[in-house]
Amino acid sequence: MSIQNLNTIDPFADASNNSDTVQDSTIHIRIQQRNGRKTLTTVQGIAEKYDKKIIVKACKKEFACNGTIIDHPEFGEVLQFQGDQRKNVSQFLLQVGIATPEHLKIHGF
Repeated sequence: MSIQNLNTIDPFADASNNSDTVQDSTIHIRIQQRNGRKTLTTVQGIAEKYDKKIIVKACKKEFACNGTIIDHPEFGEVLQFQGDQRKNVSQFLLQVGIATPEHLKIHGF
C-alpha cells in the first residue's frame, strides 16, 4: 500500500532543466508607493510559456507576503506582491532558472 499524496512534484522542473528555455526578454521588477509606508512590488515581462499562477503561489509561500496577477492593457499580465520584495523576487527568478542576471532589471528608489 503506497500513499500517493506524499509524492513531491517540482512545478519548475521543466524551467530549470533546459538552458534554452531561459527568458529571452527583459523582466522588470518595480516598486510602487501606496499610502504611508506601504509599498507594492510589480514584476513585468515574464514569458507566456511560464505559468504565472504557480510562480505567484511559490513566491507568496517563500516570502510570506500576499500576491496576485493583474491584467494590464499595455504590459499584459503583471505579478504584484505586497511590500518591497525586489531582492527576493530577483533571487527567486535566478534560483528557479526563469531568468539570468542579464535579463533582470530592478527599478526603484
